[in-house]
Amino acid sequence: MWLVVAAVCCYALGYRFYSSFIAAKVLALDAERATPAERLDNGRDFVPTNKWVVFGHHFAAIAGPGPLVGPVLAAQFGYLPGTLWLLAGAVFGGCVQDFVILLFSVRRDGKSLSEMARDEIGPVGGFIAYSAVISIIVILLGVCALVVVNALKSSPWGTFTIAMTIPIALLMGVYLRRLRPGRVLESSLLGFILVMLAIWGGKWISQTPPLAHWFTLSAISLALIIIGYGFAASALPVWLLLAPRDYLSTFVKLGTIGLLALGIVALRPTMHMPALTRFIDGSGPVFAGRVFPFAFITIACGAISGFHSLISSGTTPKLIRRETETRMVGYGAMLAESMVAIMATIAACVLQPGIYFAINSPAGIVGQTAESAAAVISGWGFPVSAVDMHSLAQSVGEQSLFNRTGGAPAFAVGMAHIFSNSIGGQALMAIWYHFAIMFEALFILTVLDAGTRVGRFMLQDALGHVWKPMGRTSWYPSILFTSAMIVAAWGYFLWQGVKDPLGGINSLWPLFGIANQLLGIVALCVATTIIIKMQRARYAAATIAPLAALVLVTFTASWHKVFDANPRIGFLAHARQLGTAGGNARLIFNDRLDALVTSGLIIMVALILVESVSRWVSGLSGRTQAEVRETPFVRTRFAEE
Repeated sequence: MWLVVAAVCCYALGYRFYSSFIAAKVLALDAERATPAERLDNGRDFVPTNKWVVFGHHFAAIAGPGPLVGPVLAAQFGYLPGTLWLLAGAVFGGCVQDFVILLFSVRRDGKSLSEMARDEIGPVGGFIAYSAVISIIVILLGVCALVVVNALKSSPWGTFTIAMTIPIALLMGVYLRRLRPGRVLESSLLGFILVMLAIWGGKWISQTPPLAHWFTLSAISLALIIIGYGFAASALPVWLLLAPRDYLSTFVKLGTIGLLALGIVALRPTMHMPALTRFIDGSGPVFAGRVFPFAFITIACGAISGFHSLISSGTTPKLIRRETETRMVGYGAMLAESMVAIMATIAACVLQPGIYFAINSPAGIVGQTAESAAAVISGWGFPVSAVDMHSLAQSVGEQSLFNRTGGAPAFAVGMAHIFSNSIGGQALMAIWYHFAIMFEALFILTVLDAGTRVGRFMLQDALGHVWKPMGRTSWYPSILFTSAMIVAAWGYFLWQGVKDPLGGINSLWPLFGIANQLLGIVALCVATTIIIKMQRARYAAATIAPLAALVLVTFTASWHKVFDANPRIGFLAHARQLGTAGGNARLIFNDRLDALVTSGLIIMVALILVESVSRWVSGLSGRTQAEVRETPFVRTRFAEE
């Protein structure tokens, strides 16, 4: 309860004072200036929209699996490092990045991050930003899919419930477009009832052996199904699956977060995880690496996330009605996401540490059997028994909770623990657990849907410069070809994680964190360049400080992931270990590919950093004339308000 109160106070102070400073001094928001939503209003892409609707859209778009999974994984260090990073990182870093990129995009007719990088920094900056965006989308989607696979493998209840959300979303799409156009409330009620029935139906399926057999799938089978689903979600019309599924996801997302907050307030659960654990030295079982720098790349979303800059320069700036509303939408929505991450930290840390490590430690670390895993974890000083874990698995309707890497199952158990002790008692523990799994999977599959489609659009745009028909987003051969390319790219990383004996998360989540924070560096380089061009260099520390922190953390983590001599940390060291032991050639290739991807991203971002600094020095010294590429001022018709 104290942690929740402290977080809310930090967010309130940050929003009231620091965001006001950014708005007035750094950005000089102009209530008289018309936004592109007003000037270019076409009723389709550019639409002046109520600020609360825009806030909801922006929050739903930025709040993917990161604020749920990252804090749960980082809990292996204890609750303190992750909590401090979530609070300081959001108030002084993530919220600032989202706010300034949103405002600068609004002042440039809704231009994307890569377009702003090309215009403000130079052609090299634009190319690197484009490459970084494609890279992070591919890695992000592969990791998100892996989290779903690890949550659903050998779980007939969870698999059935998630499978049913697809026809439910299709039915909602047809209902809103064909059967009852515009009846949003009816569609919402129908979707909610069917989702609840899917959860109860999953319980019946899991208790009926002939049917449970069909939904008890291995990780490999689930991976192939999710790859096929990603292709279909990208190729199908947006109104049929993507839009209703996103709406269903947002509906469940906001309701569940509200319920979780109420559950924490009502129950006031005890944090059993210590403030710091023995694993701050880098020997952690969930993922290897010291608390610095790995806690700061494990928790990206919720503190600072480069992915958010894509949303802040995507659909959101085309909906902003008044320039002054960018503060609430950009800074405020990021605070809301950080609060989600705080609650994920609580959900993980209210578990007994032994249970937390039993769920999140891969079999390659603790052993293949329940007894060996319990013995190893108890030897670390976190008592747990195979009997305790079997009893817990039975109470949540699962066969086993050992080795469920990825963070999602641990979050679901913690959430079910909070809910069952405040609403419904232990009798509903299994229902709450599978509701939480469905909730997380909806979070993640929403990102999978939208991310694959965004990657397809970007690929079509690039290929259109080679052959014009490929650039037509409505031409079906182009749709199928580019969808297949994007799905194959992230599907490879998913397959790599599924075949990894350490559970995949050990290597892929740090790779995702690095890529995400590198994109944040690109965004803050663009923001700082524009601030200096605006003749507001004395306030540039607002973006330079989080930029410097990200450079220090991400470059250090990248060096460790590529060159560290510990095989559990360094990609190349692990490849050498496998080679010496005559290991799988595919795993060796994967390690070397991960090292190559990390090195390539670092080199590209280092180039854009160097080019940005040269622009700053040149502008501040007066060698070049600063030119701010904003659209000309037009007075808003809403000024009288």
